[in-house]
Amino acid sequence: MDDKSPFNVLFLCTGNSARSIMAEGVLNALGKNRFRAFSAGSHPTGSVNPLALELLEKNRFSTKGLRSKNWDEFSRPGAPFMHFVFTVCDQAAAEPCPVWPGKPMTAHWGVRDPASVQSDEATKRKAFLRAYTELHRRISLFINLPIDKLSDLALKEKLDEIGRSGDS
Repeated sequence: MDDKSPFNVLFLCTGNSARSIMAEGVLNALGKNRFRAFSAGSHPTGSVNPLALELLEKNRFSTKGLRSKNWDEFSRPGAPFMHFVFTVCDQAAAEPCPVWPGKPMTAHWGVRDPASVQSDEATKRKAFLRAYTELHRRISLFINLPIDKLSDLALKEKLDEIGRSGDS
C-alpha cells in the first residue's frame, strides 16, 4: 500500500442506525486523509437515528452521505477494499459475516446500543453520549497506532485491546 492511500475501515452493527454511523462520522473526521470509514448493518433499519446525527453535528462532524445500509454493499465486486472491519455491537459479533476480499484485520469493539433505550428523552440522550464517547475514545486510540510498524499479530492484539478498553 502506498503512503497516499488511506486505510479503509468498515464499522458493522445490526441496524446501522446509531453506533456504526457515529463511528463512521468520527473516524472520517479524525482520520483525516489516513483513514476512510464506512458503516453497514446485517439488518439495517433503513434510516439513521436522529439523535446520532444530532450528536455528530453538535461535535462538528459531517453527516453528509451517512445512511443506513446493508453490509452486502461492501462484499460485492467493485466495493472498496477493506483493511479493517470492526463490529460495534454484540449481535453483529455473533453473526456470520460475509467473506471480505483480502482478509481485513478484524476486531470486536462492543458498545451498548443507545437506540434500544426505552426511556425519556434525557435518558436516551445520555445513552447516545455514552456510546459516542466510547467510540470516540477507541477511534482516537486506533488512529494513533503505528500501523505500518506493527506486525499483523501485534496489530491484532492492539485492536482487541482497544475493544476491551472501557467495556460498558
